[in-house]
Amino acid sequence: MDKVKIGIIGGSGIYEIEGLECIQEIEMDTNFGRCSDNLIIGTLDNFRVAFLPRHGRGHMLLPSEINYRANICALKKLGVEQIISISAVGSLKEEFKPCDFVIPDQLYDRTKNRENTFFGQGIVAHISFADPYCPHLSDIVYNTVKDIGVSVHKGGVYVCIEGPQFSTRAESNFYRQCGFSIIGMTNIPEAKLAREAEICYAACALVTDYDVWKKDEEVNAGKVMDNLRLNSVNAEKFIRAVLPRLKRSDKCGCVNALAAAIVTDKNSIPQSAVKKLDFLLGKYM
Repeated sequence: MDKVKIGIIGGSGIYEIEGLECIQEIEMDTNFGRCSDNLIIGTLDNFRVAFLPRHGRGHMLLPSEINYRANICALKKLGVEQIISISAVGSLKEEFKPCDFVIPDQLYDRTKNRENTFFGQGIVAHISFADPYCPHLSDIVYNTVKDIGVSVHKGGVYVCIEGPQFSTRAESNFYRQCGFSIIGMTNIPEAKLAREAEICYAACALVTDYDVWKKDEEVNAGKVMDNLRLNSVNAEKFIRAVLPRLKRSDKCGCVNALAAAIVTDKNSIPQSAVKKLDFLLGKYM
């Protein structure tokens, strides 16, 4: 199969790409288990793309039940070099209104129960993660959303919570005091694993609510899905508009993220680990 360089991961309410043609579904069983759903490969305006619904079609998986390692592994094996993550978020800032888009540049991890690395079991790697979202890809995403006329905010901190429950008011107000911008449940460990896989990763966050910090506001699944439906038209416009602009920068550090990250002596790495991580280590072993 020819490589597919562009991957799109759809979050809540984004279970398909309108207009995708020549569709091929691939069921991939990785060394880390099954993906959230079959990978959907097709063309949109002559651009090949791999699409994966993060929660599965029908929204079957809790944020903590998603097999993030399998998802990223599968996309890497397809040849994906850039991932755009689309997800629903709550706003922690007055100016980030429901139905706005946010392109965050920082992450804060509040998850507890997730496998967040491909490494271990005889091989140690410490990737650089100071800038968790690819700056080059994030710029492309931001400028595209801006150009299609959607209200968009560049930068901000995405705080990722375990879920599936929404925040308490105390938590929501604490996150605001910390200076966080938006709150969601899925960019961790997705962004960490993408970096380990040397894939550029950017988030396009769709604001659905004000979390629970705002007076007389109450976040619930019904409100989230209603605003996602309003956002879906803009999300489809964004996907069509961004595909022609996607080109990996030669100066992007994501492409060689593992070059100085593996600290285990090569001669000491068990063959079982080499085999399991061949999709990552091939060029270094």
